[in-house]
Amino acid sequence: MKESKKELPLAPLERLLRKSGARRVSKSALVEFAQVISDYIKDLSSESMALARHAGRKTILDVDVRLAKKKLT
Repeated sequence: MKESKKELPLAPLERLLRKSGARRVSKSALVEFAQVISDYIKDLSSESMALARHAGRKTILDVDVRLAKKKLT
């Protein structure tokens, strides 16, 4: 499901990983991390939109995102 090689900037992801305790992060690990996060965000967005539509809305609310997160995990 790779559409674009670089959808998310890598520097903020590297900072997140370092704040989480990683001392060193390879470029390939950053690229893979970005792809995994991008895929998750797409799935979360799709599920959130489906929940909003089911409720008869066009707008995604925080409740939709929380429920979508529960469903995906």
